[in-house]
Amino acid sequence: MSGFQELDIVLRIILSGILGGLIGLERESLNKSAGFRTHILVCVGSALIMLVSQDIYNIYQNKAALDPARIAAQVVSGIGFLGAGTIMREGATVKGLTTAASLWVVAGVGLAVGAGLYFAALVTTGVVFITLIYLGKVERMVAGLANVLVLLVTADNRPGQLGRVGSYLGEHGILILNIQMKQMSDDRKVMFEIDIKVPPGLDLNRLMYELSDVPGVHHVEWGE
Repeated sequence: MSGFQELDIVLRIILSGILGGLIGLERESLNKSAGFRTHILVCVGSALIMLVSQDIYNIYQNKAALDPARIAAQVVSGIGFLGAGTIMREGATVKGLTTAASLWVVAGVGLAVGAGLYFAALVTTGVVFITLIYLGKVERMVAGLANVLVLLVTADNRPGQLGRVGSYLGEHGILILNIQMKQMSDDRKVMFEIDIKVPPGLDLNRLMYELSDVPGVHHVEWGE
């Protein structure tokens, strides 16, 4: 017989989906390979596995020697394969580590919710959300000391658009180290992920403001 009430099961599954979605929204906003839906699925799946693990223990605890953590523990190792799919290496640059780490943490949040540790799950989600949103500014400031940054430019998907962006950067003495192009859900737009080296003393806020005024450019932000 199950040790959980149906309402409790529904609460845990829905809460895990909400917390996973909050973290996934930030990744989705940067057009990462693992975004909103992926984080929800990982968190909900982890919560379900923990519920199943606990329920199996409740049913058979007096009939066999069972460890309720054994099934749930496989999530920790299994999520590594999913996270590895978000990591890409391009020359000396490795990208996707933050997204892989967020998937790993989301799995932990799901396990916590499934175990009924709501406070721990909420606090962890808050810390992760703050880390992804606000501590990125600190990271960019430190990176700015080395004058190497990642620029995310959302623009029209039309011939010559990358050239217009590149011309602006060149006019301001900004060296382009690497460029990736990602198709947006809207076929009329594309995102350029540009690794740049900026000259000392360049006003980064002014750079973003003026780059946003380049014809065809819709949005400019700093990447991870």
